[in-house]
Amino acid sequence: MDLDTIFKAYDVRGLVPEQLDDEAARRIGAAFARFAGAPRVAVGRDCRESSPGLAAALIEGITSQGVAVDDLGMITTDMVYFAAGSLDEPGVMITASHNPKGYNGIKMCLAGAAPVGEETGLVEIKALAAEGLPATGPAGEVAITGILEGYVEHVLSIVDPDTFRDLHVGADGGNGVAGVAVPAVFDRLPVRLRGLYLEPDGAFPNHHPDPLRPENLRDLLAVMRDEHLDLGVAFDGDADRAFFIDDRLHPLPGSTMTAMVAAWYLGRNPGASIVHNLICSRAVPETVIAHGGTPVRTRVGHSFIKGVMKETGAVFGGEHSGHYYFKDNYRADSGILAMLVLLQLLSEDGRPLSEIRKDFEPYAQSGEINFQVHDQAGSTAEVAAAFDGEVDHLDGLTVSWDDRWFNLRPSNTEPVLRLNVEAPDADLVGQLVAAVQGVLEVGGGVRI
Repeated sequence: MDLDTIFKAYDVRGLVPEQLDDEAARRIGAAFARFAGAPRVAVGRDCRESSPGLAAALIEGITSQGVAVDDLGMITTDMVYFAAGSLDEPGVMITASHNPKGYNGIKMCLAGAAPVGEETGLVEIKALAAEGLPATGPAGEVAITGILEGYVEHVLSIVDPDTFRDLHVGADGGNGVAGVAVPAVFDRLPVRLRGLYLEPDGAFPNHHPDPLRPENLRDLLAVMRDEHLDLGVAFDGDADRAFFIDDRLHPLPGSTMTAMVAAWYLGRNPGASIVHNLICSRAVPETVIAHGGTPVRTRVGHSFIKGVMKETGAVFGGEHSGHYYFKDNYRADSGILAMLVLLQLLSEDGRPLSEIRKDFEPYAQSGEINFQVHDQAGSTAEVAAAFDGEVDHLDGLTVSWDDRWFNLRPSNTEPVLRLNVEAPDADLVGQLVAAVQGVLEVGGGVRI
């Protein structure tokens, strides 16, 4: 058990079971119970083969501190957030999200789905976990608690299914836990579902549960092509993220989705604030301003997005990575709720998604490009010195000009810098990528 490795990787990537073992889960459960200071904690898990054992160990740690547990069973991560909000108690999810089948991890939140991050409790929880499991009085009770029906009612209350058109939607669950909730949601909609791999299976027999990888979209694209579907939705392993494909079989960038939903929300909440992370397209703040709202730029990461949403009262927040956050959902992210909002947007607009998106895509983007480097800070400083644009350091290095920008951020878990570039056209994007890559290669950096 290596608590340093476990906590460094928290909510960033999964860990192999030899690192996140039962003893670590027990310690973290006990530490979280002591930190949260609540009488009950909600616990869910995904479908990975190691998840039942890790969840049992985590629950043992929580109850060892005299704290009761609502055992939610196998559910999606956003269902844990719903439980934390609706039951007003802290929540823990055993999941490695989009990572390979041999990995697992832990996500935590406080009552009301408030985030737990490096600046909001993670350091304290790590210190408590290092102390072990101190003796207390009687163990807390465990109650098997079903929340699917309440969750479905909740997400449907945020949209208006009566306005939905007879759309034909393909949904690929990737054999993750999206299949726990997606059929139950579609049973309540006047929309036709063409499901793929909605049976939870921790071996992920059909494809890796990461829809960011193009090869994992092939089956969904084939079905959409053969059956002429209006929309494709691909969920990651724990269904907190959703990726969308339009009727012409083109994936929708997270920035485009953020801009579209921002405009939709501002039509209902004039003058509202919308949060976006700093690697989103400039089209996002420009759309928000054009629709009378206030754009709020923040660092990458759920704890930052949720915190800024609370501070500003924002109605919606989006990340380029496919996480979408909703004030009416306890400021938590939900792939299924993002899908529902998009279905209502499509129904109200009447045009196909391939046409609607054109209103929100004035720029070209590189997507995230990774470089392995020997010295993250040193390489970043060399890049900063090589360019004459406006510089800020909100999250890594951002260099901006009137017509283009790039951001270079360090990975938290490996010697990697992540580059995102935007410009008016693909040629200028390519030129700027090549310029940054040239500086990094001089210092020994390698594109991976």
